[in-house]
Amino acid sequence: MTVVVKLGGSVVTVKDDPETLDEGAIERAAAAVAGTDEDVVVVHGGGSFGHHHATRHGVTRTEGTGDANAVREIHGAMNRLNDAIVDALADAGVPAVPVHPLSAGSRDEAGGLGLETEQAGTMLGEGFVPVLHGDVIAHAGSGATIVSGDELVVALAMGLDADRVGLCSAVPGVLDANDDVIDRIDAFEDVADVLGGSDAADVTGGMAAKVRTLLDLDTPASVFALDDLADFLAGTDPGTLIAGADEPPDS
Repeated sequence: MTVVVKLGGSVVTVKDDPETLDEGAIERAAAAVAGTDEDVVVVHGGGSFGHHHATRHGVTRTEGTGDANAVREIHGAMNRLNDAIVDALADAGVPAVPVHPLSAGSRDEAGGLGLETEQAGTMLGEGFVPVLHGDVIAHAGSGATIVSGDELVVALAMGLDADRVGLCSAVPGVLDANDDVIDRIDAFEDVADVLGGSDAADVTGGMAAKVRTLLDLDTPASVFALDDLADFLAGTDPGTLIAGADEPPDS
């Protein structure tokens, strides 16, 4: 079984403190990944690493830059975060290897993402755990823009025909107006009124963009907190289930 799991930037970093790791959370996540026998692809967000530099340079998923220095700064910050996560996974006994989207993906003029997923599939077949991250990528006609971890999750899930998708977040699921976890989302319109943005800098759209992106998947996706990561990897669906395009509503 192939599982794509994302570690949110707000989980693995202190998001409002530039380039600060949450080392305890990273170690807990690494231990959870080490405890599963499934074929796992890990994606992580930018947190206080990529978002800080992208915001400073005014780069988002739609607003690009032609400044190579800006591209190097954003990508360099994400490399540093990726190194820390890959090292933590390795220390936990996970055969983790880095995959950098700047060298594996691009956007067309319409903003569509093209991501090479065959290499991740080959890595899985050889017993490795690919670890990708939000990044800056070349964008036809716009220089370079941001690719979010959520977009990468969708591209990988589709390209690898993943069986399960999980997003480990700073919250226990998608929350309603009373801060209660919404059990299931079948359409964005069902939750449009209660979804807002992040207090910290986030150039990828926050929870609203996350839900919109995941609803495009054929595979249902779960959004949950770090405490539930091990349970998700063991086969449960904690938090909020965001139903895929081919998943019928509960009867």
